Amino acid sequence: MTTTISSTSDTFRTEKDSMGSLQVPADVLYGASTQRAVLNFPVSGRPVPEEVIRAFAFLKAAAAEVNRDLGKLDGDRAAAIVAACGRIDAGLQESGGIARHFPVDTFQTGSGTSTNMNANEVIANLVCVDRGAPIGSSKDSAYLDAGGVHPNDHVNMGQSSNDTFPTAMNVALAVAMHSKLLPAVRRMADELEAKAAAWDGIVKIGRTHVQDATPIRLGQEFSGYAAQMRLAAGRIERAIEALRPLALGGTAVGTGINTHREFGSRVASKLADRTGIGFHEAANHFEAQHTRDGVVEASGCLKTVAVSMSKIASDIRLMGCGPRCGIGELKLPAVQPGSSIMPGKVNPVICESVMMVCCQVIGNDAATTTAGLGGIGGLLDLSVAMPVMAACTLDSVNVLTGACGMMVESLLTGLEPDEERCASLIEGSLAMCTTLAPVIGYDKASALAKQAFAEGKTVRQVATEQALVPPEELDRLLNPMSMTEPEG
Repeated sequence: MTTTISSTSDTFRTEKDSMGSLQVPADVLYGASTQRAVLNFPVSGRPVPEEVIRAFAFLKAAAAEVNRDLGKLDGDRAAAIVAACGRIDAGLQESGGIARHFPVDTFQTGSGTSTNMNANEVIANLVCVDRGAPIGSSKDSAYLDAGGVHPNDHVNMGQSSNDTFPTAMNVALAVAMHSKLLPAVRRMADELEAKAAAWDGIVKIGRTHVQDATPIRLGQEFSGYAAQMRLAAGRIERAIEALRPLALGGTAVGTGINTHREFGSRVASKLADRTGIGFHEAANHFEAQHTRDGVVEASGCLKTVAVSMSKIASDIRLMGCGPRCGIGELKLPAVQPGSSIMPGKVNPVICESVMMVCCQVIGNDAATTTAGLGGIGGLLDLSVAMPVMAACTLDSVNVLTGACGMMVESLLTGLEPDEERCASLIEGSLAMCTTLAPVIGYDKASALAKQAFAEGKTVRQVATEQALVPPEELDRLLNPMSMTEPEG
């Protein structure tokens, strides 16, 4: 069962925090701290990603259980907090209204304090709802004396925004990479490897500097693309590794004030069990909270994946250009009309979409890197640009995941070679003279190529006319397949 409160209220309730009283919409599950953030940061209309909110639900549930086990929180309150966190997780997965109660803009306080308090307040008020108490009772002394849950004293026990937000962003990003992007990249690698095997007997002209070069097998080219994506998978795994150390347990500045010395390690263990990812307490809390270098590293890995995908998409687009007046070695699936004015035109729209995704990911990495720089986000004893780093990196994970799936389903699966076109372009290439150079010398081979170009003939035709080598030897030297492997 999930709690859904999705109506919009014209009535308000009065909430109090350390700054005084504030009017909060009567039906929302958050309180004064969140409402102040809503009023203070009307920037983008883009709230903190749901992946981060879900990670907070995991974190707060684990923290409650650990505080119970350490004898700092009674069992009833711990159970109530865990149940509320479960409702948040379930509510985010369904089409109900729980996400409405996490409205804080991404461009907020750099520590993510507003989101941490948003989570604390929603959890505390969900407990109110579960116990039949009015929303907003979580700071009422009579309610608390009867075993109620306070957002700071109980939900946030042993924690600070300064160690919860970096923990939540690491968990959110690592889980998204592990569960979504890594399988998508591996699937794309599988498809490229299948194409490489199927097309290994197709010889085409190679191109360097976008000019004709020596022959290459189409399967060899695609094996390179497949290797790029296998390496991409390895980079994602290394990015997840960089995100495994968690800041929780350092509280305000990394010293661990107001928390039990075993708190961070125990919560990390529970998060590892929950997600299947080997999270652990950071070895040095000052590094873990004063910097976000691990997130910058992970973002750099995502950027490299984007660079790889852009190369593959660009090459396929180029090899498919035509269909009659371009290279035309590949036949791209026709997925939609390409022009509003030119009938019958079909464009490489999937390649273009993938390449735009790659532009976005590279931009996200630039923002993440800047946010991690000393003096901007990394400032003395806290990294203070974490929400935008979380939003950018998660956006990169999500769009790369979508692009991989689209590329496999709408491009690679239906991609076909034009073997006749590949063969004709090889025969007309002036680079065919390369294998003649060891026999007749570089200068004669160069002169032969220039003559063939000037007369509009093939290298084979001019070499035959000049009788530079016997016909049988010429056929052997100009065999395109033999040019795709080293000698001997």
